[in-house]
Amino acid sequence: MNNKIIIINGPNLNLLGEREQSQYGSVTFEELKEICAKKSNELGLKLEFFQSNIEGELVNIIQESRKKFDGIIINAAAFTHTSVAIRDALNIFKRPIIELHISNIYKREEFRQKSLLSDIVTGGIFGLGIDGYILAIISMQKLLENEN
Repeated sequence: MNNKIIIINGPNLNLLGEREQSQYGSVTFEELKEICAKKSNELGLKLEFFQSNIEGELVNIIQESRKKFDGIIINAAAFTHTSVAIRDALNIFKRPIIELHISNIYKREEFRQKSLLSDIVTGGIFGLGIDGYILAIISMQKLLENEN
């Protein structure tokens, strides 16, 4: 497929830069997309960026990704803690998946400390802010390089 990856973002991430800046920082969603595109280009990865507040749309894009992408980076946001449907779709992907969270979910409210995704993904990045996206892209590039 030629080192094509997708970054999938769940609910409320479209409001980055506006919401809870102490938790999520001041970088806007559009700025984040630009940062990720730049890093992906530097590493020779083809990147698609997707965000939805709707669980079913996330499931659909994950299912479609099986035929289009070599790897998934996912910040499922609140659906991390609730969505068996997203978990099941990711489990069918069978290629590298990196779970990503801007905040450290394990230092937050008790209900956020359980990820339904962590045990089926290749790896996870938590609590490193927006830099986590860059680290996930770098890590995905290395995972794909090692596969080939």
